[in-house]
Amino acid sequence: MAIISLSRMIAHWAALQGDKAALDHHGASVTWREFEASTNRLARAYERLGVRQDDFVTIALPNGAAFFEACFAAWKLGATPQPVSSRLPKLERDQIIELAQPTLIAGCAQGEYGDIPCLPETYRPDPDLPDTPLPERTAVSLKAMTSGGSTGRPKLIVSKNPGAYDPDTEILQIPMSGVMLIPGPLYHNGPFVWAMMALFKGCTVAVTTRFDAEETLRTIERLKVDTAYLVPTMMRRIWALPEDVRQRYDLSSLRTLWHLAEPCPAWLKEKFIDWLGPDVIWELYGGTEGQGSTQIQGGDWLTHRGSVGRPVETCEMKIVGEDGRDLPAGEIGEVFLRPKEGPGTTYRYIGAEARAIEGGWESLGDLGWMDDEGFLYLADRLSDMILVGGANVYPAEVEAALDAFPGVRSSAVIGLPDEDKGSRLHAIIDRPEGPADREALLAHLAERLVTYKIPRSFEHVSEPLRDEAGKVRRKSLRSERLTSS
Repeated sequence: MAIISLSRMIAHWAALQGDKAALDHHGASVTWREFEASTNRLARAYERLGVRQDDFVTIALPNGAAFFEACFAAWKLGATPQPVSSRLPKLERDQIIELAQPTLIAGCAQGEYGDIPCLPETYRPDPDLPDTPLPERTAVSLKAMTSGGSTGRPKLIVSKNPGAYDPDTEILQIPMSGVMLIPGPLYHNGPFVWAMMALFKGCTVAVTTRFDAEETLRTIERLKVDTAYLVPTMMRRIWALPEDVRQRYDLSSLRTLWHLAEPCPAWLKEKFIDWLGPDVIWELYGGTEGQGSTQIQGGDWLTHRGSVGRPVETCEMKIVGEDGRDLPAGEIGEVFLRPKEGPGTTYRYIGAEARAIEGGWESLGDLGWMDDEGFLYLADRLSDMILVGGANVYPAEVEAALDAFPGVRSSAVIGLPDEDKGSRLHAIIDRPEGPADREALLAHLAERLVTYKIPRSFEHVSEPLRDEAGKVRRKSLRSERLTSS
């Protein structure tokens, strides 16, 4: 099969399997033929509103068929989807809109962004618009994902892959015309990539509005899912179900279960390997920027316990010491990687600069080491980024919101252990006049931060948390609280 423009991808599969379900959302399905017709009509509506080749279309829609329809409508015009959380507070969304300068925003009220057309979540295009194919157009960028930043402001990670794909490409163990389950939020890069790659390969993609442990098992049985995407937080919640509930569902169709986005405790991984078999369990380590990644199957993990795998063929990886020298096998240092096609070939930033060293090597902010066979083992986070249930949280973003509360002189946000989500956010607030009213503080944060970025616990101190250079000692603050707990 040849490379197909994403503006033609649905039509390709509709011609081959038009009556098969392309999408499933809690049992409500959309066939490939229906998907083709609805996205043609929606693309024409977007075109009337001014969307053109290589524009950004901001998509603030929840998980469901409408999210996918918005993405493919953009691709059919040669535009680039730019997903954000549908629950994003306006102040945070404003910063992203300022960076992206989209031509259209799907998922917010008309007039909210001046002259930029906005469509509410309930929007449906004029039924009189034709649902016939549009001219073929191919976006120069497949996607433009949003990420937090160490400066406290978001950035966009714009893919340098075009909006085209060869369905025959072997990727992520996804079979042709299989069934993929995505119970995570589609505005995150992992769920987005797994879902879209599955659609490009003609799979039925099942999504849920939010994660529910038993519903996940029920869906696997109902649709005979062969590939699923989870994060360890979801795995913990599945394992916390009563054993009779876990064993109630037929999971024999499952061939591949991917987990990524956060470290998986060894005990939990062993439980899933024992339960589903080592060949089913796969792990990936990498970043949205796509410079490279590692992968490991359960069988290799059992003989390389704790590893996140070996680098894939498209990238190079090395470990660098504090003095800048390359370290041999067995020594811990900072993990650097680069694509074999050269630095800067996979992405570009809007709103940030890449952190690279000589030779175009880039870091994802992790410490680790490699063994003699080239398997990578992660040791710790080098950067201050905190993983909460698989979602990245940059403390500077949360601290900026805290510091805007009346009376706050300085703040520090750290991650403390959490049995459910791996880490929880803990805020240390320097407010000379005394502790803030909790309800007022939470209301203030809710206006500025998406829910998972709001701290779960608060601590008030009366001494400055930053030194004269404006630096905050997050690692030592965390160490002190871990020691005293």
